[in-house]
Amino acid sequence: MRALLMQFTRFGVVGLGGLVVDVAVFNILRMTVLDPSEVVGGSIIAKVISTGLAIVANWLGNRYWTFRHERRRELFREGFEFVLVSVAGSLIGVACLWFSHYVLGFTSVLADNIAGNVVGLALGTAFRFVFYRLWVFRPDRGTPVVARIREPAAVDADAA
Repeated sequence: MRALLMQFTRFGVVGLGGLVVDVAVFNILRMTVLDPSEVVGGSIIAKVISTGLAIVANWLGNRYWTFRHERRRELFREGFEFVLVSVAGSLIGVACLWFSHYVLGFTSVLADNIAGNVVGLALGTAFRFVFYRLWVFRPDRGTPVVARIREPAAVDADAA
């Protein structure tokens, strides 16, 4: 349980870095070259670009830190699977943004950020952690890059 908690904590730290990339790029694009009042679908395009950059940052962080003991030699397969799960998770965020912006009519910067970067991010994060852990970085799939670190066997106090 402790190892899972540490892994989840690392995942959260990496995700926080990805969030900074995502939110910063999204807002810079939305307020400049992809202003929705000037570019049709500007919010959606900005979200797709910012999420793509965040996916790259997250893959590097998760591969080399969070799941470093589970990563595999099959770099391209692992990378492809990571992108697949990340895109599926990001579509959750884009869907939340689309629903809020185009169905509910909430078009302010604040509403777009709440829909895409709070609600969508929370739902997408839960989805991604589960699928990264159970599929992408599953230790029994493929050839590991590093040998798994084994926890020391518990010493029985009565036997001593």
